[in-house]
Amino acid sequence: MRIVIAGGHGQIALRLERLLAARGDEVAGIIRRSEQAEDLRAVGAEPIVLDLESASVEEVAERLRGADAAVFAAGAGPGSGAARKDTVDKGAAVLFADAAVRAGVRRMLVVSSMGADAQHEGDEVFDVYLRAKGAADDYVRAQEALEWTILRPGALTNDPGTGLVRLEARTGRGSIPRDDVAKVLAELVDTPATAGLTLELIGGSTPVSVAVKSVAGN
Repeated sequence: MRIVIAGGHGQIALRLERLLAARGDEVAGIIRRSEQAEDLRAVGAEPIVLDLESASVEEVAERLRGADAAVFAAGAGPGSGAARKDTVDKGAAVLFADAAVRAGVRRMLVVSSMGADAQHEGDEVFDVYLRAKGAADDYVRAQEALEWTILRPGALTNDPGTGLVRLEARTGRGSIPRDDVAKVLAELVDTPATAGLTLELIGGSTPVSVAVKSVAGN
């Protein structure tokens, strides 16, 4: 498979790229800065330098043509202000979805956040973030041309992955190592029967492959 990942230099994306490349997939990551390219090559991914805050739908679609799946893993990051939550966490996700439709890429995964909700109340930056992610998720879910799966991890940690998770429509609060988020994404890419699902993810007691097969109805 050829898989294109938006936010290709993110912590989850780099882990995912390494997993996909190691199993023989052709993987490319969209990055904003050319100096990030070597980090992608080091994990076996092709770097594509493109700023999703300023690119057109057609420019993104050009990079997506020929892909079997698209993964949106971009984010403004914890140090960014409220404005970039709107331009990246929402705007870039909408752009990426539109580009996938234009490029004819049906399979799309979105790395969202537990608690994402377009109607979330509050004035803190994190509240703005949850609204932006919720609005982006709503937009993707409205695209009939996409076979989408939305993954909403709990609190992210850099602990070593265990390969044991809880993956359900509603899990309740919890944490999850980024290693295990990447493992779940890699499994979801290969499981089109999860299309149309919005899933929460935290650490648990079920092996990743079993958890994904379970939500897929297998």
